[in-house]
Amino acid sequence: MQLHSSILWRSVKIGVLLLAIALPARAAERAIDKEIIVPVGLDAAWAAWTTRDGIISFFAPDAVVDARAGGAFHVYINPLAEPGMKGADDMRFLAVQLMQMITFDWNAPPHLAEARAQRTLVRVRFATVDDKRTLVTLHHTGWGNGGEWDKAYGYFDRAWGNVLASLKRRFETGTTDWTAWLAQLKKMRDDAAVKK
Repeated sequence: MQLHSSILWRSVKIGVLLLAIALPARAAERAIDKEIIVPVGLDAAWAAWTTRDGIISFFAPDAVVDARAGGAFHVYINPLAEPGMKGADDMRFLAVQLMQMITFDWNAPPHLAEARAQRTLVRVRFATVDDKRTLVTLHHTGWGNGGEWDKAYGYFDRAWGNVLASLKRRFETGTTDWTAWLAQLKKMRDDAAVKK
């Protein structure tokens, strides 16, 4: 009887193993994860993400920021563009945990219209390393598959690394000077108007 149950048990284990091998593996949801340690205390790192002055110091030349659940988080990469085409127009804070975490919805850049019509989710966390350094982590999720979704994912996989590097530079060498960027945008706008 003992030999029979041992053989039965071994057969069950082999069957489970074969079933596990035969079933397709379920992939984790696609996400972008970035982190950086900025050379500043928690208060300053927090203010960089949760105030207009903070956003324009490293992220974009203009913004509307109301850091509360449901508050505006409009980040204007191109403040000279038409409404709805300035960047992260009409985004909102979804959750704010003071000095620890912000979550906001996000959209694709204007040149990816199909993906831009949708929203993804970004969470930024802040953790004290010591009194002069803060760890900032960013998690971006909610991606569709194929087509413009893949293009938007690739775009933000690069862009978020640049944004975090700019945040670090802001505290190492000073705020971003948007003068040349705005002049370039104005020239592109003026050139497009001449072509019409």
